[in-house]
Amino acid sequence: MSAATEHAAGRSREGHALFARFAYPPNELGYCGPQDSHALLGAGDQIAAVAREFDGAWPYLQAIADATGTADPLDAEVVHSYWVGGPALDAVDAATLLERLRSAFTGQVTGLLGDLPAGAPASAHHSFHVLVVYPWVRFLDRDLGTALGVLQNCRIRWGTVVSVDDEHVVMNSRPLALEDGDLALAEPVAERVRWRRGTTALTTAPEAGDVVAAHWDWVCGPLTDADTAALTTATQATLALVNATRSRS
Repeated sequence: MSAATEHAAGRSREGHALFARFAYPPNELGYCGPQDSHALLGAGDQIAAVAREFDGAWPYLQAIADATGTADPLDAEVVHSYWVGGPALDAVDAATLLERLRSAFTGQVTGLLGDLPAGAPASAHHSFHVLVVYPWVRFLDRDLGTALGVLQNCRIRWGTVVSVDDEHVVMNSRPLALEDGDLALAEPVAERVRWRRGTTALTTAPEAGDVVAAHWDWVCGPLTDADTAALTTATQATLALVNATRSRS
C-alpha cells in the first residue's frame, strides 16, 4: 500500500468513527438511522451503507464532499465540518445547498426550509438541520418548553466538564433560550450528560476542565479551541438566520 493510499484509508477510518460517535445518540433513541443502534458502532467497513440510512445527515455530507472535491462523504474533514464546523462549510454554495435540501426533504414536514428567501445563507452544518429544517422550530410559540428541549438536545452543544463519575459528567454549557422573541444562547448552566453506559462509550473518560461536544444525552468527544470556535460560529450563524426568517413570518 502506498503512503498516499494508507493516508486516505486512515482518514476514511477516522471519518467513519467520527460519524458513528455523533450519530449514535439520536439513533439509540430511535430518531434516525437503522433500527438496530448497535449496527452503527459495529458497522466497520459497512459504515457507508449504515450512514446512508441517516437521511437527515447524508445530503449535507454529500454537499460538503461535492463542494470540496472529496470523493468520500465520510471523509474525516467532511464529517467534522457537518457536526462541528470549519472552513469547508464556506465552500458549499448556499443556493445549490438550499435546492438540494428542498429536493431531499420534499413531502416531509419541515420548519423554516420553505420560508427562506432566495439568497439565504443556508449552511451544511448540523445546526442548520436542527434549527431550520427540523419542524420543532415551528412549535416555539405553541409549546415553548418542549420545543426548546428538543432543539437543545438535538443540536451539537459544547461545554466545560466540571466533574466526572463512573458514567456521567457534569458540564457547564449554554442552553438555548427564547429572549425577546429570538432564539439565543443563554448563560452557562450545569447539565449532567452520559459519557458511557456499561461497556459502551463514545469517547475516553473526560477530565475536569475538558471542553467536550454533547449530542442528546451523550458526550461525543473532546473539542479543541479551534473546534469550539468553529462550532460556536456555525451555531450563531444559524441562530441569526432563524431569527431573521421568523421575524419575517
